[in-house]
Amino acid sequence: MANLYSQEPMIEMYVFETSQLIEQLETAILLSEKYSSFSIETINEIFRIMHTIKGSSGMMMFTNISTLTHALEDLFLLMREEKATHIDYGGLSDLVLESVDFIKVELEKIKNGDEVDGKSDMIITEINHLLKAARGDNASLPLEKKGAANEAPKFYISQSKKPSPEYKNTFKAVIYFEDDCEMENFRAYTVINNLKDITEAYEYFPPDIIDNDDTIQVIKEEGFTILLKSDKSYQEIHTFLSQTVFLKELELTELLEEDKSFQSLKRTPGTEGIEKPEDLRGNIATERELRDGNNHQSIISVSVGKLDKLMDLVGEMVIAEAMVTQNPDLKGLTLENFYKSAGQLKKITSELQDMVMSIRMLPLHNTFHKMHRIVRDMSKKLGKEVELEINGEATEVDKNIIEYISDPLMHLVRNAIDHGIETPKERLEKGKSGVGTLKLQAKNAGSDVIITLADDGKGLDKDKILQRAEENGLMHKPVEEMTDREIYSLIFLPGFSTKEKVTEFSGRGVGMDVVMKNVEMVGGSVAVESNLNVGTTINLKIPLTLAIIDGMNIKVGGSSYTIPITSIKESFRAKKENILTDPDGNELIMLRGQCYPILRLHQVFKVRSAVEHIAEGIVIVVTDGEKTICIFADELVGQQQVVVKTLPTYIKNLRKIKGLAGCTLLGDGSISLIVDVSGLINI
Repeated sequence: MANLYSQEPMIEMYVFETSQLIEQLETAILLSEKYSSFSIETINEIFRIMHTIKGSSGMMMFTNISTLTHALEDLFLLMREEKATHIDYGGLSDLVLESVDFIKVELEKIKNGDEVDGKSDMIITEINHLLKAARGDNASLPLEKKGAANEAPKFYISQSKKPSPEYKNTFKAVIYFEDDCEMENFRAYTVINNLKDITEAYEYFPPDIIDNDDTIQVIKEEGFTILLKSDKSYQEIHTFLSQTVFLKELELTELLEEDKSFQSLKRTPGTEGIEKPEDLRGNIATERELRDGNNHQSIISVSVGKLDKLMDLVGEMVIAEAMVTQNPDLKGLTLENFYKSAGQLKKITSELQDMVMSIRMLPLHNTFHKMHRIVRDMSKKLGKEVELEINGEATEVDKNIIEYISDPLMHLVRNAIDHGIETPKERLEKGKSGVGTLKLQAKNAGSDVIITLADDGKGLDKDKILQRAEENGLMHKPVEEMTDREIYSLIFLPGFSTKEKVTEFSGRGVGMDVVMKNVEMVGGSVAVESNLNVGTTINLKIPLTLAIIDGMNIKVGGSSYTIPITSIKESFRAKKENILTDPDGNELIMLRGQCYPILRLHQVFKVRSAVEHIAEGIVIVVTDGEKTICIFADELVGQQQVVVKTLPTYIKNLRKIKGLAGCTLLGDGSISLIVDVSGLINI
């Protein structure tokens, strides 16, 4: 096993492909449940997925996964071939999803380098019971597949010396894998490993695919050739081989006369290989030359680590470009050609940065659709009927952002179903539909993404929240001074819950602190709106990326600050007659008939400033999408792309410091603090 884990590229490819397949499997099952039926297309797709996972797991010697998928494959083979009607589809869905969960756990063990030792005996026993029940009157009919579900797959091709059966049909298949799929020799072995399910008489070229890595190039150039005998028809063999993962092209020919190359089939199949006839080699070369030379794969897989490194290098290049163009030594010099060149450099740097950012962007599709499974499981266990509606799943955000928001979304969905949506009986008594609705949507808002989760449940009870907060000593200000949003935000405090009895599912507050923590870690914010007996809406506002932003640099005393450009509406010199003061002594400014509060940064951050009068400084109007304030600073320095660096941990832990999202390095080498506009507005 230690030897196996040393083959890291193979392990990574196996984990990646298997993860993709079980996601497809989970989606297929959930859709089938939604429509209360398994279509022929769905059954074929699930069979293909089981077949592929079984083969690749057997190749990697993950016997427990291979054995489980083999058992499921038998079940779906019966459904496909025998058209079995005695099937408990509800129980079948539960079994498949239970198997998916088992495989997910084993994949995590593989990724962590742990022993893959999960026991699937109980699941396989249930599958076998379902298989027997499904056969019904056809129980005496044997399955076409060879081998039992508990047969352990072998890594090497069988060395058996038993004579091969006599088969009616003879075929030649040439398989071409997709460009850049990597490890073509092991993929070829997977085909051979699966081929043993339908025939014992086969040979292939190149013969030493396991022991010789040079065969990769041969397969790339000439394809992987298989000569086989079988009782299957041409169409059945074609369908079987078409299920090959990363298949680019399949050439299948039925040989009508005995081919000389099959003389070795009288010996041990698949162990000694074949001497490839010259005419066969020539035919393949000719066929290869006749193919369209422009048929190249347009997508390749790249390690996330490499993308992270590339992003870091682009960030350093942005800083270096600023250091060159803003060098203090250039002040007072007339360098027309230099600034032309610097402008071109800035343009190229900006385009490169945009391109790298776009490469890292991923749609929220997979993250959103994982919630279907949570809704399905919780609805069943809690006896509730809930329908999930998804919109805006094509919205893209940085991959790192997706990793941070997956857990928060899961907690929000769980809590909405457990604590928010009522039982069908309660809903009907309130005049609602018996089926609760959960809406999950995403939309772009400048440099941010707004993710909204809304339910039509019982809503939040302000009085109950305040009572529980007072009991636990969580109140930070008098009740009369708190807005509805501040009261609802109390549910995100650690340990807060309005549930009288804690179950396996969290009440609001149990796990909700994870939501706030993860969202704040990426510079986002959470807002809650609720109406009693109408429903609750939770908005997550998260940045598109954590890496590079367009910012406006400002000066306050001797300190530099950067405000994200997307938060700025305008900036201007204020006139004294436009300044107002409310009864509490707060400064306001009249702007086109609207009054906005003024926030003096030197007072917020305790910075000494020589500019005290509004008319002497600059006013920047900023918004977080809902509220607008005017920031008063000494002067504008200028717009610049800045690389966002996180604040040191000891500063993050000082909860009294609000309104800062990070820091950046300016062209002159000084540090500028990045302003969190949302945090300033809510101070």
